[in-house]
Amino acid sequence: MLIPADVQEVEKKATLLFTKEQIETGLDKIASAINEQLGESNPVVLCVMVGGLIPAGNLLPRLTFPLELDYVHATRYSNETFEKPEVKWIAKPRISLKDRNVLIIEDILDEGLTLAATVDYCQQQGARSVYTAILLDKQKVARLPGGTRSADFTALSMDKGYVFGYGLDYHGYLRNASGIYVV
Repeated sequence: MLIPADVQEVEKKATLLFTKEQIETGLDKIASAINEQLGESNPVVLCVMVGGLIPAGNLLPRLTFPLELDYVHATRYSNETFEKPEVKWIAKPRISLKDRNVLIIEDILDEGLTLAATVDYCQQQGARSVYTAILLDKQKVARLPGGTRSADFTALSMDKGYVFGYGLDYHGYLRNASGIYVV
């Protein structure tokens, strides 16, 4: 199967927004804050799939304390650019969250509904506290009612634009770009 023409076109025309070095600096910044905040708390770290995979994989080696790792797969998009009215749960964590501190690692905070649903789920499971770490915060995007307003730890921020790379996708493609690009 050939790569779709629209994906090839977007990849050619996209503009580099953040280099790998800028991303690494942002991850260093939030790792330092997370180490200070959660270092002695024996947290469960939840990677929000699929977009959180690359940010989590690059953030975890920077964390200097023991932790347990699991994942959730919650989505509103399913490789589409249009909105879905509710969060679809594909996978929930296997580790008990009861009386645990939880750190959720997500690729992007835009409208905030998926992250809010994930935080709510953790709280319903009895988590002692829930923290959020975001690779990229789209600050100028209007958060939807019920959406998370801000993350506890944010590596990078931007205004508006459709982005891909470093975990962020364009129609399911281009997550593996080493920087973050704006379409």
